Amino acid sequence: MRNHRIKPLPVLLFFLFSLGMFHSSSAQWYDPDKVNKKAGEVYGQAYTEAQAGRYAESIQHINESIVLEPRFVDAYLSRAGIYANLKDYTSSVRDFETALKLDSVYAKTYLLPYSISLAGTGNFRKALNAVNEFLQNPKLNPQSVKAGNYRKSTYAFALDYEQSHPQHNYIFAPVNLGDSINTADLEYFPSLTIDGKKMIFTRRVHDDEDFYESDLVDGHWSRARPLGGRVNTNLNEGAQNVSQDGQLLVFTGCNYPEGEGSCDLYFSIRTNNGWSEAQNLGPVVNTEAWESSPSLSPDKKDLYFASSRPGGYGGRDIWVTHRQSNGKWGTPQNLGPAVNTSGDESCPFLHADNQTLYFNSNGHPGYGLTDLFLTRKINDTAWSQPENLGYPINTIDDEGSLIVAADGRTAYYASDKEGGKGGLDLYSFPLREDIRPIRTLWVKGKVFDKKTGGGLPCTVELTDLVSRRAVSRLQTDEAGNYLVTLPVGKNYAFNVNRKGYLFFSDNFSLSADAADSEYIKNIPLQPITAGAVIVLKNIFFDTKEWQLKPASISELDKLAMLLFENPNLKIEIDGHTDNVGQPKENLQLSINRATAVVEYLVKKGVNAQRLAAKGFGATKPIADNSTENGRAMNRRTELSVVSN
Repeated sequence: MRNHRIKPLPVLLFFLFSLGMFHSSSAQWYDPDKVNKKAGEVYGQAYTEAQAGRYAESIQHINESIVLEPRFVDAYLSRAGIYANLKDYTSSVRDFETALKLDSVYAKTYLLPYSISLAGTGNFRKALNAVNEFLQNPKLNPQSVKAGNYRKSTYAFALDYEQSHPQHNYIFAPVNLGDSINTADLEYFPSLTIDGKKMIFTRRVHDDEDFYESDLVDGHWSRARPLGGRVNTNLNEGAQNVSQDGQLLVFTGCNYPEGEGSCDLYFSIRTNNGWSEAQNLGPVVNTEAWESSPSLSPDKKDLYFASSRPGGYGGRDIWVTHRQSNGKWGTPQNLGPAVNTSGDESCPFLHADNQTLYFNSNGHPGYGLTDLFLTRKINDTAWSQPENLGYPINTIDDEGSLIVAADGRTAYYASDKEGGKGGLDLYSFPLREDIRPIRTLWVKGKVFDKKTGGGLPCTVELTDLVSRRAVSRLQTDEAGNYLVTLPVGKNYAFNVNRKGYLFFSDNFSLSADAADSEYIKNIPLQPITAGAVIVLKNIFFDTKEWQLKPASISELDKLAMLLFENPNLKIEIDGHTDNVGQPKENLQLSINRATAVVEYLVKKGVNAQRLAAKGFGATKPIADNSTENGRAMNRRTELSVVSN
């Protein structure tokens, strides 16, 4: 071994050690050519094992060489590099620091990889100091300078983020989902139904990817089982996303015979016989390029995905396609330069709030490699500047996909961290408060004909009462079943429409501390026949006033549309009050309010002869006036069908 110069093992190339490194003879005592012969021979065996990727065996040999030569600097440096490759950064830092203490002149060549391992432990201040010392070396070649400056920028970013995002004692302690879900094989790409009670994920066994499902029962996940039906095949079914109602699965299929490119997007529908055979989303969505990582909006109207198709800003971008009125997906649109960069963006996940999008990127400033980010919807076409989720969620290594439950607090992701069941496992952890989406509740039920009881397929629309912007618009299934999400902290108008029927309306005022998560609301629609009556629940007035509040406009416009679509329909608007105040004043107030509605409809172009306004004051209560809830129900505006 004395005639073969000892050097740190090749795994250190992972840290760019080969880029212009050198050793100085000035003031250093360590000489690789004077290492104990037996120690050198054992170290040579470690070198061979490391080249073959057998790191455990290599470490064992290095340990033996250090016993024979306790001041074996190259052995400590090599073991530090192996530990770094294994992501055991604490052990890596310990070995680097031992080498630096033994001979700081010889070991300072490795200040760059030492800084990276320091950053791996979260010690970004010390990492920045180490890389600054590394860059002071005047003999570095341009590649080493570039590598050092890149790492310096990531450490500076980490320190700036730490200062601007106080953690407030946040503890990042991901919890393994346990033996029912995780195995010695790889588990990744989790997705959840809106109630958080069913998880679907991808498992890879012997290079074959299939979908599995598990149910949350009494706080524990059931034993995972392959998805029933025909969606799993002997081909690879990869990244997937289940719709909030659990009825639609969109996923990535690679190298399918009928595919448009290497990886395409497919969908499967849940049936009584399990999941249907996969269907390609077609050439409008899929291209000869790579399409993957789908994420459905809660109303199933928008599909976000990653693609390397032409027309983007970098290698892989995030795109969205919108479902058209005929049920087909429209031409995908790029999310634009706020989200996409010249690098790669992938793994989009749109939260149930329909506003917060999580994704990963190596193009935005971060900790190195691929980080997780969030962006929030500004309007239908614009997104906020992405925000890095910060350390320790993001690290110096690659971060994959992340999903967040409807509660906005609980996140799930895949990790190969130490202590797992094997390879990638699924974990959960609480999100920091500042990077949470809006907590989301949901309403589900069935729309049916009030006379026959039969289910009615129809449209369900959710509107923000303040902005009057449609938050979501979805179609029930053929039996009339629906599920709609409601982000807390806002007031919503809830409308259900079907041709030939009076529309249904309701409203929800959801505070951030709303106690419930799920509301059940079965909706009877009334056929448009003489004598039919509905309450217009989204017509609002101030106390003792009859001027229409702006929040009433969405409902009034829907009422005008109903009249335009049914040109023979004649209606009567009836005003009602509670019993607070003088009967005469209440009667006049109810007349004025009914008249205000009619006048608005006339201004919208409805023939006044089709409209009538009446007021009844407090003479026709529908609830007990002795309670506030009862009085609120009695203060109402009704629509009565006169003729059709």
